[in-house]
Amino acid sequence: MQLAKRLPAHRADPRLVEACVMGWTLSRKTAAPMALPFGFQVDVGLPQERARYVLPEFRPEVVTDLASGIRTPWTFIKVCAEPRTVAEVLPQTWTVQAPMFMMTAALAHNERSQDGPVLPDGYTALVFKEGRTIRAQVKDAAGDIAASGQCALDGESSTFDQIITLESHRRRGLGSTIMKLLTSEAVARGNKQGVLVATADGLGLYSAIGWAVHSPVTSAVIVAAEDPR
Repeated sequence: MQLAKRLPAHRADPRLVEACVMGWTLSRKTAAPMALPFGFQVDVGLPQERARYVLPEFRPEVVTDLASGIRTPWTFIKVCAEPRTVAEVLPQTWTVQAPMFMMTAALAHNERSQDGPVLPDGYTALVFKEGRTIRAQVKDAAGDIAASGQCALDGESSTFDQIITLESHRRRGLGSTIMKLLTSEAVARGNKQGVLVATADGLGLYSAIGWAVHSPVTSAVIVAAEDPR
């Protein structure tokens, strides 16, 4: 088809994408991903995310055919490609979201001393394990959670997820502290490769601590007709 000939090809490392998808399902406690000829399907089961399809490679005809056959609202398609490239081949019923970025790091390079990261006065850190997921929290002097995050362990890969710092506690290095805590625990358990999907806001944080962009990620969703966009 003419569209396929003029659009550029995009492809992420399918092994990294598989590790990221598997780790995400462990972190979010969803059903395990289902392998498809063109990527992966995850039945998420939430009101505003019924399912997601993750495609390591952008092939115009695959994206168009997949999107055209979906009618269920709150289904997501995530493609390792630039937003404009994906948007050109989607039906009008789909909404392209803000750009995201798959990032990677060699975790051994981020290992820190046994003393752990230095926290600002009044903050304390807690790390605990739930099955194959490591969770980290930083609490303020009142005992409230100021920052948190988690990573899921799968083989030698760790998928970092939901790294969050509350607005009132930002610009104090707490996000970096969460990443250091999780990295230290993952390395101690033999994990060598870190992977995550960052928003544009998180890109600076992760880049500053040694993570590199592997691929852009475009997320598109078909929303319910009665919901405003």
